[in-house]
Amino acid sequence: MSVKAFPAIKKIKTFIIQGVGSGGDYHNVEGGHWLVNSKISTPMSGYEQYRKSRTSWGINVLGSFCVEIEATDGTKGFATGFGGPPACWLVQQHFSRFLIGADPRDTNHLFEQMYRASMFYGRKGLPVAVISVIDLALWDLLGKIRNEPVYKLIGGATRERLDFYCTGPEPTAAKAMGFSAAKVPLPYSPGEGTEGMRKNIEFLTKHRKDVGPDYPLRVDCYMSLNVTYTIELVSKTKHLDIDWWEECLSPDDTDGFEKICQAHPDVKFTTGEHEYSRYGFRKLIEGRNLAIIQPDVMWIGGMTELLKVSAMAAAYDIPVVPHASGPYSYHFVVSQTNSPFQEYLSNSPDGKSVLPVFGNLFSNEPIPYKGYLDVAELDKPGFGLELNPQAPLIDADTLLNPAPQKALTLNNDDGNTAKANSH
Repeated sequence: MSVKAFPAIKKIKTFIIQGVGSGGDYHNVEGGHWLVNSKISTPMSGYEQYRKSRTSWGINVLGSFCVEIEATDGTKGFATGFGGPPACWLVQQHFSRFLIGADPRDTNHLFEQMYRASMFYGRKGLPVAVISVIDLALWDLLGKIRNEPVYKLIGGATRERLDFYCTGPEPTAAKAMGFSAAKVPLPYSPGEGTEGMRKNIEFLTKHRKDVGPDYPLRVDCYMSLNVTYTIELVSKTKHLDIDWWEECLSPDDTDGFEKICQAHPDVKFTTGEHEYSRYGFRKLIEGRNLAIIQPDVMWIGGMTELLKVSAMAAAYDIPVVPHASGPYSYHFVVSQTNSPFQEYLSNSPDGKSVLPVFGNLFSNEPIPYKGYLDVAELDKPGFGLELNPQAPLIDADTLLNPAPQKALTLNNDDGNTAKANSH
């Protein structure tokens, strides 16, 4: 008995999003939003002119983009991420050649081809983030063709409800909304000297007092510290019982995590949202210097690569708690025994209420209520997200003008002319 033919990939479209506050670039928001205009320590905080706003040094310059993949049966998969016009260019001018005509079930094969083909300019950063969004659109397509939620395609449910902690500026609001824990951004960097250190301690002391001694309080350092500063800050706040210290160091300073763990073996350190692919996570995991890893499924290489990283971490009993990413992460976490809970990144301007992670891009994005989400709410085909008819999408075809130069022609040894492959 022959297997019924499965729909192939027929067409790929990309979009950018007009305006701010919608789509997969978390930081492309209105001015005054806590994510960009509150005092947050960053790798640029050493420069006084770039301390007041994260948009001043360009955290939102790429913006959101979306990928739509259509199969031969008319079914469409859709996903969003960050990357803006450069991301659309990469999809249309490079990665599409590996996708058109392919079987969308071959996610491992397609990821590997796109990753290896972009290795000479990629490996990390934007190219892998673009591959991530393509991969998520593939999983959305597969779920819709099969009429199953993505979490069922990647192993099924491991629980009936998904619990959340909240990242935002007001831990008391997170506690009042029912979240299991709160995480705050550290406000001052090493470049702000001893006064900045003092203000960091005062900031954390205030929040610990506000939420009480038993509520888990976490700190996000956003790649802004160094080994010496981290060791000193953790020492001076031991009495505050910080639940974990996140992304203290540059993503490239893997040896630094060993140093801070040696200095504070009883403290939990976490990182990973700005790391890419299984190769990037290998040393982090093998070093056993992290209590938790925090990949972002919209950046790491998509669901396909996140599953590989999660399996690697499980072998070391290291939990995987993804960075933000809304429903893309929700489907992953509920399917994994070593992912105990999920982050909710507060999307409201003041950080005191629960709003959809992707703004108005989707009409039915599930959001946590009283700090949790019933897994049954994810029981829709694919990622279960329905595109808002009023979503401010701009077809990227209008951006690629003038069209790129056609492929060069090459002379064969026999003198005949052959066109280079530019499919």
